Amino acid sequence: MAEKQTLVSPRITSLEQALTSGGTTALGTFWQEAIEHGMPLMEPIEGDDEHYLVTFVWRDGGGTQNVVVFAGPAGWDHPKDNQMIRLLDTDLWYRTYRVRANLRTIYLLSPDDPLSELGYGMVDFGTRLVPDPLNPHQFVYRKDEEIPDDRDVVVSVVELPAAPPQPWIAPRPGVAQGQVEMYRLRSHILNNERRVWVYTPPGYTTSGEPYGLFLVFDGLAYLDAVPTSTILDNLVSKPPLVAVLPDSLDQEIRSRELPCYEPFVAFLTQELLLWVHEHYHVSSDPARAVVGGSSFGGLAAAFAGLRASEHFGNVLSQSGSFWWDRDPEDNIPQEWIIQQFIASPRLPLRFYLEVGLQEKWGAVDMVPCNRHLRDVLTLKGYEVHYSEFSGGHDYICWRGSLADGLLRLVGNKNRKKVVGKRA
Repeated sequence: MAEKQTLVSPRITSLEQALTSGGTTALGTFWQEAIEHGMPLMEPIEGDDEHYLVTFVWRDGGGTQNVVVFAGPAGWDHPKDNQMIRLLDTDLWYRTYRVRANLRTIYLLSPDDPLSELGYGMVDFGTRLVPDPLNPHQFVYRKDEEIPDDRDVVVSVVELPAAPPQPWIAPRPGVAQGQVEMYRLRSHILNNERRVWVYTPPGYTTSGEPYGLFLVFDGLAYLDAVPTSTILDNLVSKPPLVAVLPDSLDQEIRSRELPCYEPFVAFLTQELLLWVHEHYHVSSDPARAVVGGSSFGGLAAAFAGLRASEHFGNVLSQSGSFWWDRDPEDNIPQEWIIQQFIASPRLPLRFYLEVGLQEKWGAVDMVPCNRHLRDVLTLKGYEVHYSEFSGGHDYICWRGSLADGLLRLVGNKNRKKVVGKRA
């Protein structure tokens, strides 16, 4: 049985009072409002402009034993601590959280949850974990058509009133569209083959000044979950870039290649970039090349900058996994990549780093390690643009801020030593 909550939703409180006073229509009115306006409830807190109360609800179809909130303000780790409670003897279950007024996040619900920690992988999505049936705002992580047993993953989205706008992610009337082509590239260094998508901007030509380069990992995710081609279309005059998006293959290979793997950097510099320059009109000036990614991809981008600054002069990291250790068995967090930057002389690199304030699960806390890297780079004299957003480890946030990183690194000439932005 879930414990009584200390946070109190005014709407739930008024409903409870109406029900205990004999109001026979109050619950029906509540459910009608839930259907018309959608859930969760978002209520301002008197005297606190920086936070809201967010209440997730579930309508019991009969026999429900429990309902757990996952992700968003609940996190992923402790299902027993995030159980909804039942309102009196009604069909309404609810749980309330105090959140930042600028939060944007995903979440899922789990009715009749086993109250065990989540396993790794996709097996829980769509089975144990389901989107909120009362929330029409959903986000779909689309399946990979080349994986026979893959499937779409649908999650619910909650955006608080002060969540930052995401003006670059939707096609705009009158804005020309670039072209995306897919190739298959065999790596002799890595002994595998992967898809590589290449975006060329509207009006792409092989004459005149060569284009800047944006190389971003997890290519399939940065085509769909993050609409990179649309973002670059909208940014085309600031200036135009050719984007190269290599696939990460499966999770096992990704977890080997992206975290500071020397052969992967050799693949980038000796095979992928060589192929790009043979086929596309792209500058070889590292100051005009951005290497980027999210999570392990952000870590890989920083490592590529460290090892190959003669090719990549700009690093764009979205929630980089800088907590990663090369030898995790010693149980002493070393933040390996940060130690390498401490030991290295300053390189001709510029950085955009961002991290979400809700990015914590288990022993991993993304915020301190990103702040640590920011501070180390700043003390070493690097140009660092740093941002913290109110959200989690998720493409729903990264898709909105990718343009911010590109504009900071290649979109303007007003370069400042350190730019910090706090959510």
